[in-house]
Amino acid sequence: MTTTPTATRARVARSAQRQGALVILVVAVVASTFAFDSFGTAGNLTNIALQASFLAVVALGMTFVIMTGGIDLSVGSVFALGGVLAAWGAQYGTWVAILLPLLVCGAIGLVQGLIIARGGLPPFIVTLAGLLFARGVLLLISDEGATTYKVPPDSAFRELAQGSLFGIGYPIWIVVVAFGIGALVLHRTTYGSTVLAIGGQEDAADLMGLPVVRAKVVTYLASGLLAGFGGLLIASYTSSGVTVLGVGMELEVISAVVLGGTLLTGGAGTILGTLVGVLLLQVIKNVINQVGSLNSNWQAVVSGTILLIVVTLQRWLSRQVK
Repeated sequence: MTTTPTATRARVARSAQRQGALVILVVAVVASTFAFDSFGTAGNLTNIALQASFLAVVALGMTFVIMTGGIDLSVGSVFALGGVLAAWGAQYGTWVAILLPLLVCGAIGLVQGLIIARGGLPPFIVTLAGLLFARGVLLLISDEGATTYKVPPDSAFRELAQGSLFGIGYPIWIVVVAFGIGALVLHRTTYGSTVLAIGGQEDAADLMGLPVVRAKVVTYLASGLLAGFGGLLIASYTSSGVTVLGVGMELEVISAVVLGGTLLTGGAGTILGTLVGVLLLQVIKNVINQVGSLNSNWQAVVSGTILLIVVTLQRWLSRQVK
């Protein structure tokens, strides 16, 4: 069977769309290893993975949201709220520290999902309201940021993010398991195919009899739960509920998802790609720290430039696939 030039071009474009971030990550890691003596050490690479794990948990939920063609601007504030609730709850026991943020943050995601799916309101507006609500609750329970709750020194809750297995921190293992489950859900369940169908063409998915409303509600519920879980992990890691965490995090999460190859318009993307996008952002941050003479603002400059290039390429590659 003869392959036409058009088919070949489409196949190459599709591969670049899915694997482009991985190629950039590999190149960045190899180049940085040669450029900086301490970059390629086991300690530094483990630290990169550990620092990336908190963002990765939130990005996993955002991946499914963007695949539906939606957006969740509340994740940064929900993340911070989850951390403060976990630190506050730790004084009453480990299970309170875990369940309280999951219940509250999950409820925020559920309400947003119901309003978006059943009310038909734009995700941008609804989740922006969710952002303000979560940040307001956060400031309310922390006396406008004046009170920082500490996790008790003898609390087993600290072990959740500070402990390790085979020399690798628990948060890294959690991310590996979570992304494995996410990939299975996306590719092996009706829910996963429904999510992609909604992002591809929501009206067509509805006409096919797919549970569009239920899938969208579950998606925003999962996003809220994962943002809250990421918050409780960071509270366990820092042993405190820091109110300033999560500011602007939603933009970083969206950047990681898009860098990983998920289309902002929805209907296409991979779970592994999101993980690659998160790691790429963390590598950029680490390299800037290695340079020493550059401040943290350069991370935003470099990440923003790469994101703009990736989005532009995505647009062009999408046309080639068609």
